[in-house]
Amino acid sequence: MNVQGLEKVHATGFDLEDVKVTFNHDVKIKVSDVNIEGKQGEILNIPRWVAKVLEKNNHVQIQDTDMVVELKQAIVKESVQGEFELATLDPHFYIKLKSFMKGLEQADSDKVESMLNSLVRKRKGKIIHLADSSKLTANLAHKMTVEERELYNNLHDVSVDFTKQILGDNK
Repeated sequence: MNVQGLEKVHATGFDLEDVKVTFNHDVKIKVSDVNIEGKQGEILNIPRWVAKVLEKNNHVQIQDTDMVVELKQAIVKESVQGEFELATLDPHFYIKLKSFMKGLEQADSDKVESMLNSLVRKRKGKIIHLADSSKLTANLAHKMTVEERELYNNLHDVSVDFTKQILGDNK
């Protein structure tokens, strides 16, 4: 599966997860087997996809992790790691961040995107080096996002094929 397809599958899964919301006013909704009922000021966990629709119509406020703080922490952690050591990221870190960025104004989104580019460049450089030298281990996979794992495996396969092409099947 390509990275975009993989990301789409995981983004759908992310949208199916529950998120904490605060109701702006009394709400009672029933669609098929989804039943949401909340009083003004009440805090509940509801599926993210429902929360997004309700937030768009000013019925709730999503109480989600501040992904800018998470991004800054990830950049700091990545910077203190060794040259070829990856800091651990949540498997859905980029998916969460992209979802968060959709709600930002353009100027803020541009700043976050700039920070994200910095993190991606650092991690991509490390992944390229690691993928060239060894197969993906469980320990290393645990530190990566779903997109990074796919990148790693693709790079490793290309590197192995290249080496075979040059040296033959003996290596």
